[in-house]
Amino acid sequence: MKVGLFFGSFNPIHVGHLIIANHVIEHTDLKEIWFVVSPQNPLKSSSSLLNEYQRLHLVQLAIEGDIRFKDSNIEFKLPRPSYTIETLAYLKEKYPTHEFSVIMGGDSYSNIHNWKNHEAILKNYRIIVYSRVGSETQNDNKSHIYLTAPVLNISSTFIRNQIKEGKSVKYLVSDAVYEELRNSNYYK
Repeated sequence: MKVGLFFGSFNPIHVGHLIIANHVIEHTDLKEIWFVVSPQNPLKSSSSLLNEYQRLHLVQLAIEGDIRFKDSNIEFKLPRPSYTIETLAYLKEKYPTHEFSVIMGGDSYSNIHNWKNHEAILKNYRIIVYSRVGSETQNDNKSHIYLTAPVLNISSTFIRNQIKEGKSVKYLVSDAVYEELRNSNYYK
């Protein structure tokens, strides 16, 4: 089975993530997209992160009912910080019949040279790159897929700041995530 791995902190997951995932699955041969919640990204500060189980729950709420999308806590079981190459090796061993692709924005792709063992990722896995505002990516590898996805200029940081300021994030997140954020007092 062809599976796309959409790695992220998802702090919180928002409609931009869902729009990208929907676009990728509609315009590629992927059968599923797994939202891999990263407990700790080695290239980002973890000071403003919700607990990984809370973020996983938000992902579950956001994708509930869409059988094309799965949540994944696979990195919760691996050493920290999370390195994509280690997660990929673990998944390849655990699911030998699956063919994994990595989904990433053009900004991440432009910085992939900073990733641990990035050469192995580029050589052994198909990368699905979606355009992001401010980062134009060249189609420099024929085995990768480059998409121009409808990308909203919103971020999890913007959403967290809106909540801290007491402003509504309705329509920036799914209805279920919105209700959970309101009821839980996350990010206040």
